[in-house]
Amino acid sequence: MWSPRVAPPSGRHKLRHAEGRPAGGVTVNSLNFDQTIRNEEKFKSARQKDDLVVVVQVHNRPDYLKLLVDSLRKARGVESILLIFSHDFWSPEINKVVASVDFCQVLQIFFPFSIQLYPQEFPGHDPRDCPRDIPKKDALKLGCINAEYPDSFGHYREAKFSQTKHHWWWKLHFVWDRVRILKDHKGLLLLIEEDHYMSPDFIHLLKLMSALKREQCTDCDILSLGSYSHIGYSSKANKVEVKAWKSTEHNMGMALSRETYLKLLQCTETFCTYDDYNWDWSLQYLTVSCLPSYWKVMVSEAPRIFHAGDCGMHHKKASCMPISQKTKIENILQSSGNQLFPKNLLIAKRLPANGAGGVAPHVKNGGWGDIRDHELCKSYVRLQ
Repeated sequence: MWSPRVAPPSGRHKLRHAEGRPAGGVTVNSLNFDQTIRNEEKFKSARQKDDLVVVVQVHNRPDYLKLLVDSLRKARGVESILLIFSHDFWSPEINKVVASVDFCQVLQIFFPFSIQLYPQEFPGHDPRDCPRDIPKKDALKLGCINAEYPDSFGHYREAKFSQTKHHWWWKLHFVWDRVRILKDHKGLLLLIEEDHYMSPDFIHLLKLMSALKREQCTDCDILSLGSYSHIGYSSKANKVEVKAWKSTEHNMGMALSRETYLKLLQCTETFCTYDDYNWDWSLQYLTVSCLPSYWKVMVSEAPRIFHAGDCGMHHKKASCMPISQKTKIENILQSSGNQLFPKNLLIAKRLPANGAGGVAPHVKNGGWGDIRDHELCKSYVRLQ
């Protein structure tokens, strides 16, 4: 149960803090409850039960989101997917990009505990919160709200860094457990982000990987569309590797089944209390500390997903160049055009049966010491 000190936000805030809020005082909760699926009738016959679901985590980079939508538009078989946009920021510009999707069924969901909805109270930044770098003894004297809960490095929470992990974990639960059209979904969920760019054959490849998993790697937990290396496609386009999952290599374009999700659910306590504000490093910790065994991933040697974002949370570039990134990626895809859409896949390398491939717990990054973050994170499961 929640203690009074860490009472959950109501989640019923109207979008009154958001520019261009919907008319009639619509709330995030009502939008999440209604679950209006756009283009539902148009693609009813194209989409079959258990076809691929693609979930995009969206913050506030509409220029990159446009690139992602452009790449999805070019993907063969895209009319069969359900495309879910999960937002933690409301803006007319972002909604306009989403409204432009006319090539598949679309659902928008909204993280109900965003900084935008709670700008001056937790989970946003409460003026009574402790300053990030104040020593704990001084924080206790000051009497700031979270004085008792610095992170492992003595720092207090920063809402802008906490939000991404919250959103990722909430989104995972909401899609698997609360989206009514997916109640009995037995297919894959592909997790991508607003600054990713997809190859035209990513759906084709996932189908081949799913079949290969059933035939030759039944213990593979995750399918990954590729790592960050922009490797040449020659002789690689039809090859996959089976490896131990590593957050630095396989956190992009992760596809998982309900079975893998249910195993993750058992590690809610660990994920939500581990002192790292990064969702992917938190998952890495789970694979060596809580899950029954380290995660095994099947990953495409030639990537079918690219990271276009050169201006993310950890990048301080003066200007962002989405168009130049797009040009680079499209050049790779065009030069490899005859390598795309392989007829079958081969497992080129396989992890030894009992080897974890050098995976070990990393040094946590901190930023997640506040008990309010722990309790809110755990509540997403209890709210189901």
